[in-house]
Amino acid sequence: MKIETEVFGQIDGQDVLRYVLTNDHQTRLAVLSLGGTIQEFVVVEDGEEHPLTIGLPTLADYQQNVFNISQSVGRVAGRIGGAQFDLDGETYHVDMNEENHSLHGGYHGFTKINFAGTTMKNVDMACVTLTHQVKATDDNYPGNLDLTFRFILDNENRVIIEYGGHTDEPTLFNPTNHIYWNVTNDRTSIAGQWLKINSNERVEPGAEKVPTGKLLPVTDTAYDFQAPQELQTALNRLQAENGKVEFDDAYKVAPSLTTPMAEVGDTAGNRVVKIYSDRNGLVIFTADPVNADKQANHEYDSLATEAQTLPDAINHPGFGDITLSPDKSVNRHIIFQYEHLK
Repeated sequence: MKIETEVFGQIDGQDVLRYVLTNDHQTRLAVLSLGGTIQEFVVVEDGEEHPLTIGLPTLADYQQNVFNISQSVGRVAGRIGGAQFDLDGETYHVDMNEENHSLHGGYHGFTKINFAGTTMKNVDMACVTLTHQVKATDDNYPGNLDLTFRFILDNENRVIIEYGGHTDEPTLFNPTNHIYWNVTNDRTSIAGQWLKINSNERVEPGAEKVPTGKLLPVTDTAYDFQAPQELQTALNRLQAENGKVEFDDAYKVAPSLTTPMAEVGDTAGNRVVKIYSDRNGLVIFTADPVNADKQANHEYDSLATEAQTLPDAINHPGFGDITLSPDKSVNRHIIFQYEHLK
């Protein structure tokens, strides 16, 4: 196992660091201190490197991009309807940063934070730990929030993300990593990439993509990924069925760190990434987060997956508990398991 640390750039006079974790198979995970960003997840097959995710080459690129490319988002991932919620008898108003709701923590979410970092390794794994205290005055959420994020790469080609939070007042905590996948050899298109989701229900989206609180069956629709479905084929079916041109949808899944909630692979049969989480939701989003012209023409090159508690859970009973109390710290986990198939 190997860890290298280098300066990726500067923001507000502070160094943004790039931590590069490499295992004994030369699998490489690069994490930026800014935004808890996975800048690279690269594997080696038969002596050739294969990137699995979308990343950007410079700090300026990240500062100019609005797609949260493989960044950690929070306090609350996804949308909060009306940018408000009730907690312990109090009504709170947070940043209304997308139409009439709050998205991914608002204007001052985790993507804007340059975390402090430490590293450690042993014979089986390498780890970078990022820490920061978010004050209630920083982001308009109640409570000062102590964050501890761990990114671990082990010798089984597994990436483990652990999001830890502790607060001094009741608050909300539902972070995720907004990771973008293209696991094909031709990374210019989403074609040739398949998706499987262990779910038969998705969240019904209402106005401005805010959940209505209802769940809809997916079986025998374009939204059905219970068996692997090639993504461009699914997009074509989606447009034929209801005129939609993208997936931006939340699925209810069974929380598990031993059974994958989803899998992403290439149709050529070279590789697969299995996704695990201890929460009950998976949001998928098709996009080209780098090329504005292709994005505008709905020509996508990647799939974002966001493992989290179902979006807007605080406003919908039964969607899951995203509250965080002072008497109990929490740790939320996401695991990506890469496997070479040939």
